[in-house]
Amino acid sequence: MPDLLYKIIVELGGKATMMSIFKKFWEKHGKELSLTDDIFYTWNYDIRWAATQLRHQGRMKPAFTKENTHGTPMSPRGIWEIM
Repeated sequence: MPDLLYKIIVELGGKATMMSIFKKFWEKHGKELSLTDDIFYTWNYDIRWAATQLRHQGRMKPAFTKENTHGTPMSPRGIWEIM
């Protein structure tokens, strides 16, 4: 899922709101999801977890926090942005 999320963000210009990313995922992959598969019900959570994995891999900017004590470049609030 992290690679899939990365590709979607690239398609959206390298950064986008979560809602734009979720809409793009559904547009591209919604028809592939079966009602009998768990991912049909968990894909939203799975994408959020994939974002966390991309951040840990250094492929996506950290989420905005007020406690940025390391000076790390962060995505603006509400935006997911790849490095």
